Amino acid sequence: MKLASTLLALTIAMTGFTLPADPPTTNPFFSAYNTPFGVPPFDQIKPEHFEPAIDEGIRQQTTEITAITSQKAAPTFANTVEALEASGELLRRVNTVLGNLNGANTNDQLQKIAQTVAPKLAKHSDDIMLNPVLFGRVKAVYENRSKLKLSGDAGRLLEKMYKNFVRSGAALPAEKQERLRQINGELSVLTLKFGQNLLGENNSYTLVIDKADDLKGLPESVVATAADDAKKRKLDGKWVFTLQNPSIMPFLQYADNRALREKIFRAYLERGNHNDARDNKAIMANMVALRAEKAQLLGYENHAAYVLEESMAQTPAKVAELLNQLWTATVPVTKQEAADLQAMMDKDPSVGKGQKLAGWDWRYYAEKLRKEKYALDEEELRPYFSLEGVREGIFTLTNRLYGLRFERLTNVPLYHEEATVYEVKEADGKHVGLIYMDFHPRASKRGGAWMTSYRRQEIDNGKKITPVVSIVCNFSKPTGNAPALLTLDEVSTFFHEFGHALHGLLSNVRYGSQSGTSVPRDFVELPSQIMENWAVEPEMLKLFAKHYKTGEVIPDALVEKIKRSSLFNQGFATSEYLAASLLDMAYHTLKPGQTPTDVLAFEKQAMDKIGLIDQIPPRYRSTYFQHIFAGGYSAGYYSYIWSAVLDADAFEVFKQKGLFDQKSAQSFRKNVLERGGTEDPMALYRKFRGAEPDIKPLLRRRGLLKEI
Repeated sequence: MKLASTLLALTIAMTGFTLPADPPTTNPFFSAYNTPFGVPPFDQIKPEHFEPAIDEGIRQQTTEITAITSQKAAPTFANTVEALEASGELLRRVNTVLGNLNGANTNDQLQKIAQTVAPKLAKHSDDIMLNPVLFGRVKAVYENRSKLKLSGDAGRLLEKMYKNFVRSGAALPAEKQERLRQINGELSVLTLKFGQNLLGENNSYTLVIDKADDLKGLPESVVATAADDAKKRKLDGKWVFTLQNPSIMPFLQYADNRALREKIFRAYLERGNHNDARDNKAIMANMVALRAEKAQLLGYENHAAYVLEESMAQTPAKVAELLNQLWTATVPVTKQEAADLQAMMDKDPSVGKGQKLAGWDWRYYAEKLRKEKYALDEEELRPYFSLEGVREGIFTLTNRLYGLRFERLTNVPLYHEEATVYEVKEADGKHVGLIYMDFHPRASKRGGAWMTSYRRQEIDNGKKITPVVSIVCNFSKPTGNAPALLTLDEVSTFFHEFGHALHGLLSNVRYGSQSGTSVPRDFVELPSQIMENWAVEPEMLKLFAKHYKTGEVIPDALVEKIKRSSLFNQGFATSEYLAASLLDMAYHTLKPGQTPTDVLAFEKQAMDKIGLIDQIPPRYRSTYFQHIFAGGYSAGYYSYIWSAVLDADAFEVFKQKGLFDQKSAQSFRKNVLERGGTEDPMALYRKFRGAEPDIKPLLRRRGLLKEI
């Protein structure tokens, strides 16, 4: 029996409150999952099951909340805080599946369902967080906290719960609460619409090539993938390139045809900006305005101040300080890179004299310069990075660090035939959890890469509920007789997302809301980004980078080239990232009434202000900035670089004590991966590192400054 059920039985007995009749059991959400390891029964779940299950989930949690608020007993940590923490189990399960499918395997029906239920869910959340009796009980427990002698995790649960009520408007007068409800409802719909528009934009564009001459410069593997895509679209004898990263990025990197590079590059930049049904300008401008208004209602200067209060950074000023320090260090490096590429372009006989380096030229000439300076062609590396080989390398690494073992399962329901599932075990065979992995692009999947969860880890009546996590990516597909061969960037992404997965899998907390990745945005990227460091270490490369045909271990000469070229193009990579972070902050430090009527003009002004050179657009322009308008990172995109300071500093431990030093790994597991949101993040970091992080390792790693 779940903790929520136990507590509700007691409160119902005291209050005389009765539960409505049980719902019909034909819906798979309405009963315990009868599947291996209790994973969602994807083979039984149909679109028509979601809305009734969400309605029922709302009804059940409403009943649970009523049982808490109507009891006569004085508020206690158990009958109020723990009861609220444990409520809403059905709703959480249904929302988890719907949200994950909408990202990884959506369709028109699911998208419509998501839009339909979004206002209902927003209203239900507000009904809980703006419930005066419930808030009164939580507040009473909070004000009595010094006498309760709570454990550290319980004390943090109480503190976070009380703050969440206040930050959700529970202390506001009724008229402001009503406006807050309207804002939350509107934002819930706009967020979904922005993401769905972007998915449509990504899927709608194709660059169809019918002349072999236009493929000059492209590697055979890229051409083969484009031919396969064309065949699937019944365009035999042609080649198709899309806006998916495994398609567009190699095209920009290798295609000799400058006009076609410009064409696809401009299509990439103009996503969500066509003044049609999928245009995102008005949507995101409205979101910026609503977020600013909401922040002001709650007593904050702007949305960034509201968001950052609960982060490691705490204030917009501290974020600005870090971003500006890095920007100042990056600008001269970027300008030198641009000059080097312009010089190379000037020597290219295929380009007319006086042509200025443009955005669609950067990756093309950067690849040529990489070959010239380091004799490194990224295509040389791909045969050593088969998807299977990289996956086994990650398994080997996590085994050496944490003793984990991975066993492929074939009897577990899948949400898509391309997904795979592994059981994760400790060295002694004890079950840890499950991980789904889903690697390749498709029309039903949004772009990018992410980690998510189908079941969070928690303790229920003394029993540990083990996690079920998933990583979803958009990596290069297999072509012809060759397996999927990854780029070095895709290898790093795989390590990155697996770091997030470990954070979820190795969680060892009591309360589900503190589980795994339930930490501030600017701390959540530490476990993922520290994993990336191992991907390119020579000692690690020797373990997994093996030629897919011959089994030959990656040669020392190639490893040395990777090492020597590690600082190459870092000005570009850092500039485009920082530009997007600064754009995020520019939008979310606006006050009500300051929202721009022309978001593209605002974007240009913001980028001109920092001096972003013309050849480099922000990594995400406004109309396709999914992280901040559909991905939960508003006023938080900076967190990747904030966490990069942490991960560069933290990895120094392994550089000093050994790449696979188990004592250091166990300390990282115990103090970071297992603890989730049970303590202040900086306190957890200090327990592992023994001190607060230093920015110098990051600056050295990126070649921005040798010493400061």
